[in-house]
Amino acid sequence: MATGFPAVTGDVLSAAMYNGLVTFNITDQSGATYTVDNDDLYQVLIQTSNASTKTVTIAPDATLTAAADGSAITFINTGAGDLTFAAGAGVTIASTGAAPTAPFVAQYAACTAIRVAADSWIIVGAVQ
Repeated sequence: MATGFPAVTGDVLSAAMYNGLVTFNITDQSGATYTVDNDDLYQVLIQTSNASTKTVTIAPDATLTAAADGSAITFINTGAGDLTFAAGAGVTIASTGAAPTAPFVAQYAACTAIRVAADSWIIVGAVQ
């Protein structure tokens, strides 16, 4: 999670917080699976680089306690394998892709998962 986020009433915008608004912290995930967590919110770019298919699970609200409606998690797939998404327990995922219930992202493509309601996410971007 970017430094100082989420902010609360009375916080003063520091240089670190401002810089966190204009840049991404990049985290590389090269394994076959990954489950998002609170550290993936707020200006984090998850770069997946697996040669085979990689599955990212969108965790439920019980795990993503810092995720409010409008929270976004951004992904870029640099690996040769497709990046696929799975719903954690009780989570609903929709997407703009051709297969909206089983979205995937090809190599060198990016997408963003946006929380639109409790345990409900829409994946937008270069989704197939």
